[in-house]
Amino acid sequence: MAAQVRDQLLQSNDEFRKLAQEHFQYQQRLENLIQKKYLSEDEKLEEVRLKKLKLRLKDQMESLEQKFRADHQVV
Repeated sequence: MAAQVRDQLLQSNDEFRKLAQEHFQYQQRLENLIQKKYLSEDEKLEEVRLKKLKLRLKDQMESLEQKFRADHQVV
């Protein structure tokens, strides 16, 4: 059910689509960092920053999902 709501929002909601794209980009960058054997201090800081940004975006996306469910009475 949650996947259906996300799919509908990705198709119909520009803001949700933008947030999802940003989240994906941050995830890609994090994966690149995680693959490295050693991280510089700047890379360690970037890793922490990206994790926080991803979490903020996830919260925003979940908020939009909840609003969508309430507006469309989806359980």
